[in-house]
Amino acid sequence: MAVIGIYSVKGGVGKTTLSVDLAWRSAVRSGHRTLLWDLDPQGGCAFLLGMEPRPGRRAASIFQRDGRPRDFIEPTPYPNLSILQADDSLRALGLALARLGQRRRMATLSGFLAGEYDRIIVDCPPVLNDISDQVISAADLLIVPLPPSPLAARALAMIRAEILANHDRHPPILPVLSMFDTRRKLHREVHNGFAAGWPFIPMASAVEQMAVQRKPIGVFAGWTDASQRMQRVWDAIEAKLRLRATLAS
Repeated sequence: MAVIGIYSVKGGVGKTTLSVDLAWRSAVRSGHRTLLWDLDPQGGCAFLLGMEPRPGRRAASIFQRDGRPRDFIEPTPYPNLSILQADDSLRALGLALARLGQRRRMATLSGFLAGEYDRIIVDCPPVLNDISDQVISAADLLIVPLPPSPLAARALAMIRAEILANHDRHPPILPVLSMFDTRRKLHREVHNGFAAGWPFIPMASAVEQMAVQRKPIGVFAGWTDASQRMQRVWDAIEAKLRLRATLAS
């Protein structure tokens, strides 16, 4: 089992879109038993999968000492893909985790689910607090979507510094350029400069249509360049996880 965190300190970079599409590729294209765990209070993952909120749920209660994540897991419309939905209770999760004082609570919960899922993909909110600490501690790989801007290098350096300062054990990082537009000179300069070799997701109407179709892009526009670029990101993730398994054996 591998935990894949989708994390960025910047909002509006397509983090949830990437989380949903990668989870679909893990489940449908790769055939892995996959759990999509949404920690962003906006609850965008379920929306993009065509699902409605479950009233009365308190997702933050999972992190209590007697929390039961299995009670909150639901099937999605896609084979091999389940979801743990977010809700408004997660807005105070950072404070609750700080009070609990258990920095590896999420890693422990993920371990409980190891026998049921091959991949757990976590959509983390754009914060630097106890929530991001939990995700970093639990993750085997951290995917960091960043915009094609000089500020992306600063944001990535900030994340790396945070990880090194606060985590003895930390996952490898795979940065991804999001909303990349080949027509823009600055975007090309970033892609050919410090971001050379990073996978990228193009700025494309097919990606935006995910919020209209409420489906992963591979379902309704699998032939597009955007979908193929998403697949390349997933292939890079699988390659890194295979390398990790080889080194661990």
